[in-house]
Amino acid sequence: MVLSPTHFRFGDFRLDAAGRQLWRGEERVELSGRYLDALVLLVREHGQLLSKERLFEEVWSGVIVSDSALTQCIKEIRKQLGDDAGEPRFVQTVPRYGYRFIGVVEVMEAPQATRSAVPVAEDGTMFTRHERRPLERAIREGLAGTLGGGVAGLVGGLFYGLVMTSGGHQESVGTTSTLAVLLSLGVFLGMAGGFGVSAGMSLAALYGKGRNHWIMVGAALGGALIGGVADVLGLDAFNLLFGRSVHGITGALEGGLLGAALAGGAWLGGGIRAQPRWRPLLGASMAATVVGVLIPLAGGHLFAGSLNSLADAFAGSRLQLEALGGLFGDAQLGPTTQAVLGGIEVLLFAVCVVSGIVLAERVRDISAERLR
Repeated sequence: MVLSPTHFRFGDFRLDAAGRQLWRGEERVELSGRYLDALVLLVREHGQLLSKERLFEEVWSGVIVSDSALTQCIKEIRKQLGDDAGEPRFVQTVPRYGYRFIGVVEVMEAPQATRSAVPVAEDGTMFTRHERRPLERAIREGLAGTLGGGVAGLVGGLFYGLVMTSGGHQESVGTTSTLAVLLSLGVFLGMAGGFGVSAGMSLAALYGKGRNHWIMVGAALGGALIGGVADVLGLDAFNLLFGRSVHGITGALEGGLLGAALAGGAWLGGGIRAQPRWRPLLGASMAATVVGVLIPLAGGHLFAGSLNSLADAFAGSRLQLEALGGLFGDAQLGPTTQAVLGGIEVLLFAVCVVSGIVLAERVRDISAERLR
């Protein structure tokens, strides 16, 4: 197993990442914990551009802070290194993107006594003290996103249930059963979709070192997996129970596009943990809403479209969605209505999932602060 280097020399400085010490000659230079973490990351990745999002992810590890905290961190590092932002020797600012360590770095042989001072993962990467429980955070965010998806499904199921029973021609038992079925279906599908997208995002952040493009890929794969499984199971279930296959329900493509849009929108908003918190929420909501409108227009199906496909397949069912079409000028649940409803559905899903993750991190931060 090859370990990541822990001892470096640049200029007049020696950096002992394992022992968490910075030296100028024989004099120790004092840097606080997170500032030292940032310097270690910059030096290890010398010559590479480090985005602000990655620095937030790996140095603050889920603690939501403003851009000014990172600016102050870099300012203090420069001060201790005797560096100048205008004519940098060590830390270069790349406006709007991040920072790069431009000094000449020599990797030194680590003393035998300090080689195991830092926890080592199976792949040989070393974790700082702020990164020792990344899997715990991934699980927490996955559960929060799952619950958020369930809330979205609850609201959506209630809405469609009320629309279908508002005509007043159904018996009370039929009304109650219709509401119960759609609420249960909405919650189940919402939680499944929330789990797929949030778990994909969290695991990609864990193993992709917080890089946003991997988070987007993870969300897309998670959404596609859940959508594909739901599509296959739905087809098999209807064929087994009723001897009839139902086509035109949400599948892998819709799930993958939704996951990618949600994660990509949060990325454009500064990342899922960016400050202020409305930025990733707004970005995810806008991107997901656009995709939610385009999917039905391109022939895909979301919740309303899937219900409509079921109603077409079973002529005697109580799934009566024509009233929704009249609101948007369609005689039935046509493409225009499905596009509008798709945008609303996906907007609700994105808001609930992202809000769930943000809220979970906020609760965790408050708890951590109280324990200090």
